[in-house]
Amino acid sequence: MPIQCQIVTQDKVLFEGPVDIVVAPGTMGEMGILPNHAPLLTTLAYGVLRLREGGREHAFTIAGGVMEVRPQIVTVLADVGERIEEIDEERAESAKARAEELLKQGLPPDTDQYLALQSALRKSNLRLDAIRRYRRGRQKRSSSESGQEM
Repeated sequence: MPIQCQIVTQDKVLFEGPVDIVVAPGTMGEMGILPNHAPLLTTLAYGVLRLREGGREHAFTIAGGVMEVRPQIVTVLADVGERIEEIDEERAESAKARAEELLKQGLPPDTDQYLALQSALRKSNLRLDAIRRYRRGRQKRSSSESGQEM
């Protein structure tokens, strides 16, 4: 019996449907949510949120937010989030380089601009790490699986 899951950002719904498990990056560590889980309200950290639906896995980068868990439904309200398949690697690399260059200019650490640059760098690193870990891993698995069928 699956659990209903909804992942929402400020501007769009990233996912909605039944899943077998939700694995979320909580601020106190990664947590797995199965159907009939006890009610829970928690904050989310920067990380990868994964869903398993039958044999398929969906992965999303999440940059903070909250998650409400009820026995039959999980609702994720992400500050920022996107499907890993939709991440533009070139754009993430250039955003990272831009943020690193601006941080090297020596802005005072307590300014809003410095904090915004740190956040941009953190998001870029999360996106690039997610691409390396999940997107490329799936491509390798797909290649080896198709090779086995021949």
